[in-house]
Amino acid sequence: MRPDTPAENAANAKAAVNAEAAANVETPEPTGPAGRAGAPGPTGWTENADHTAEAARLERAAGLYPEDAEALLLRAAAHLELAGDRPAATTLYDRLLATADALENATLVRALKASNLWEYGHEAEARAIIDGVRTAAPRDPAPWVIVAESLESHDELEAAHETFTEAVTLLLTGVEEPPYATRPLLLGRHRVRRMLGVSHDSWDALADTLHSSSVSLDELHDPKRVWSLGSENPAELQAELVRLRAELGAYREALSRPFPVAVLHWPAPELEELVAAYADLATEYPSHETHLATIERSLRELAASGTPNLGIVTGTVPSYEAFAASEGTSPTDTALLPQYATTLAARGRAVAWPPQQTATCWCGSQQPYGECHGR
Repeated sequence: MRPDTPAENAANAKAAVNAEAAANVETPEPTGPAGRAGAPGPTGWTENADHTAEAARLERAAGLYPEDAEALLLRAAAHLELAGDRPAATTLYDRLLATADALENATLVRALKASNLWEYGHEAEARAIIDGVRTAAPRDPAPWVIVAESLESHDELEAAHETFTEAVTLLLTGVEEPPYATRPLLLGRHRVRRMLGVSHDSWDALADTLHSSSVSLDELHDPKRVWSLGSENPAELQAELVRLRAELGAYREALSRPFPVAVLHWPAPELEELVAAYADLATEYPSHETHLATIERSLRELAASGTPNLGIVTGTVPSYEAFAASEGTSPTDTALLPQYATTLAARGRAVAWPPQQTATCWCGSQQPYGECHGR
């Protein structure tokens, strides 16, 4: 077996702590290929999860490994919000913002802080931060989605509409194919405009083309539909349940932020070394070509089912072996593969899927995605 590189040595040292941080979080049961895992965001947590304990574990990991602090503390803050300890979540956001220059996405942290503050009575401060986020005009759609939905949730529909519109104008003007991450902006804007009773425009038409549910966006976002919840007619109630299920899928993007559902990818040299060292995994990975095709097929199936925020994490053999050791099990245990993917995603190692058609394919071929696995 080859010796670890310095970077892999660091990854190996962190594996035990990161595994501990994820150990007591319930993730979706993997289906399909080994190595698919839902990084435990709010959609993967159970009602009785000990969110406070999970936050404490993640804080310890962030203290020991500051290079991963941003991803880990954001997870910890989300746990604290779910535990109802919003002041503690704000403390974590402030801890991150104290070193804003070192953050990968300081605007995202500010947006999350504002959303959290408003939920426990700090409206004025939240509004000031939201104004700052809008003035900063980030190129990442996530902060825009968070602040716009925060305004919407507090019945500030005009301000939410303005915010959604600023975002789509900035990020999508002249863009032929809207990136997947911008879809919540278009759908959110459509929803707010429907509640305001505003006529459709070209952005609404684009949102309609991106919506794949059997329930149309106009029906899904109809402000009058809530009236049927008070009906005594079983047929009306059943129809509303169908619409609510569709709406739930539309909201998953916000609920899962910023943690992706991750699929594990092995580069060809790593997979060759993995199977050579652990022959039992050859059944799971008959060939590298099959492995790549399975990843793309799996992600497309997840996207078709309405699962948002998809990503790919790349494994290395030394890192995987260290993770197996920290779990007290053998690397040949296929149940370990999705757990390893979850841990990599928790550390912020996921790359968003799908890439743009003209972007380099995720498989490493250096070909455009649209001419490789995106065909």
